[in-house]
Amino acid sequence: MASFSIKKRTLKSGESRFTVDVVVKNRSVIIHRESKTFRKKEHARTYGTKRVRELEDPYSAMQKSVPLSVLLDKFMEEPDLWDKTGRTKQYVIRMLRDCDIAKVESDKLRTSDLIEHCKNRKAAGAGGATIYHDIAYLRSVMKKANPVFNISANFNVFEEAVPVLVDMGLVCKSQKRTRRPTGEELEALKQGLIERQNARANGQARIPFVDILEFSILTCMRIGEVCSLRWEDINEEHRTVVVRDRKDPRKKQGNHMMVPLLGESFDIAMTQPKRSELIFPFNSRSVTAGFQRVRNKLGIENLRYHDLRREGASRLFEKGYSIEEVALVTGHRNLNILWQVYTQLYPHKLHAKTF
Repeated sequence: MASFSIKKRTLKSGESRFTVDVVVKNRSVIIHRESKTFRKKEHARTYGTKRVRELEDPYSAMQKSVPLSVLLDKFMEEPDLWDKTGRTKQYVIRMLRDCDIAKVESDKLRTSDLIEHCKNRKAAGAGGATIYHDIAYLRSVMKKANPVFNISANFNVFEEAVPVLVDMGLVCKSQKRTRRPTGEELEALKQGLIERQNARANGQARIPFVDILEFSILTCMRIGEVCSLRWEDINEEHRTVVVRDRKDPRKKQGNHMMVPLLGESFDIAMTQPKRSELIFPFNSRSVTAGFQRVRNKLGIENLRYHDLRREGASRLFEKGYSIEEVALVTGHRNLNILWQVYTQLYPHKLHAKTF
């Protein structure tokens, strides 16, 4: 009879490792033992379950090929994978499920199939950066086919295909955004948001759009982070707040960070009514939708709510903060990403500096 157990150990760096120990017993005597270590517990559990099944039924270890539609369905039906998948990636995977490429067998996917898919998407109006997401997310799903679902999948085809797709101009990386709102645009937005929040005051939840907008800029927080802040996580003495589960490509959960509430951001937070455990107890999508409607009404083009994060980071640099200090506010682990993606300095601001 085969079984497995998982042991956790902590490295000197503070990172965790999970070792799955698989044993096979015959009349209480261990006749086979193997172990493997993983960074994540769910990966260890998945491996242990798979190996126990294979050891008890060797025929189940035989890999099989399925249409990509079946593999995509299995990925969506696996809670440990799907629940940790971002909203954009979920949307793309659902879309791929209904494309012609979903009819291709998982172990027979060829570069020509990917080229045809990209051409079809381009003909439908999708841009190179959007199509690149198709390829990247399909590759991510196919890499999990064997270890998670015991399905044979030719994910190595992407190593050959991606350079070809780039050379053909079918895919490309997203262009760096440099958009910052002007002072006139911000003033117009604030006036429009004041009108909107006053108009919705009767019988509906009154969203303090202006407070949230100014708080977003001053703290450089994503709107989802702003709407998840808790009163219990504010330290009034140090004027800081804990941002829970802050976005990090290497760590999906438990990435809590202590963030300073600089400038007027602390006062904005403390003036909010304590009607909930949350400081801003509003749906982040509702806040973004209100911002977009006012922006569109004003005719302001090519400005996204997320650009306010760039505005905040750029202001901190212009005030003389070092890149390490700005990273404590924005939460960036990679300083190159902070400088290259989230910073857009105004050259004329340099005149305010003294030598």
